[in-house]
Amino acid sequence: MNARPHTVCAIVGYDGSPAASAVIDVGTALFPRARAWMTHMWSPPFASETLRRRLWAGTGHVDDFVDAIEREGEREAARIAGVGVTLAKAAGWDAEPLVRRIYGGEGLEFAQLAEKFDPDLVLLGSRGLGGTAAALGSVSDVAAHYTPRPVLVAPHPMLLAEQEALAAGPVLVGWDGSAGAEAAYETAVRLFPGREVLRVRVEQAGEHDDGAGVVTVRAAHRHGRSAHSVAEALAGAARARGAALLVVGSQGHSMVREMLLGSVTMGALHLAHRPVMVVPRRDRASA
Repeated sequence: MNARPHTVCAIVGYDGSPAASAVIDVGTALFPRARAWMTHMWSPPFASETLRRRLWAGTGHVDDFVDAIEREGEREAARIAGVGVTLAKAAGWDAEPLVRRIYGGEGLEFAQLAEKFDPDLVLLGSRGLGGTAAALGSVSDVAAHYTPRPVLVAPHPMLLAEQEALAAGPVLVGWDGSAGAEAAYETAVRLFPGREVLRVRVEQAGEHDDGAGVVTVRAAHRHGRSAHSVAEALAGAARARGAALLVVGSQGHSMVREMLLGSVTMGALHLAHRPVMVVPRRDRASA
């Protein structure tokens, strides 16, 4: 008798924006019937300026005003998380809300939640949880480099072909034979048991199949074999093969070193235009 399929558990960032709703679309396409903590983080003062003025006019003391702001902020945060739960359940997930009050550092907070709840992955949008353009230091970037579990970053918007590939497209894994690449490959095989998983090596040679599921693609000459050209080649391979997502390994170096814009991981996050999963070298579930 075959073993019962593993139910994927995910911490999902949700802030009520269109990009956050797209994260649910991506997640439910890749992981049907998963369990999800729909996570919303809020920072005081949460309420709008108009609401803050109303609250101030109705209170006689600054402490009462602060309490009112906290109360309204918690209520609105719970409402937003509830909307995320409703959307996730409608798409087939077993979902529950997870609300956290913070004072900045959303990416680090996701890393801490991953340490506490030990999910299979953390799922975030590439535009940051506030809808800002992806940039060095955004929520998804920081989470990808600090979180001890795989972080899957979903882009927004996605083209029709990229959306369609989510259902049954292959999974491409950046491959260089390192421990980080090995962890990425093992995690991809574990999380996508019904998918074709291909390892992609970037060299300055034409594309060919090395056998054993390893494909070699060519790096762009104009960049040499820089981190940018490797990431660009991986993104091109994912596009050419209609991949559902691209998986890359994190080498486990210091935050400062890994957050350099020239790293392959950072390049993949910003160039792939399709979901990218960053796997830490010491992913506990794949060890």
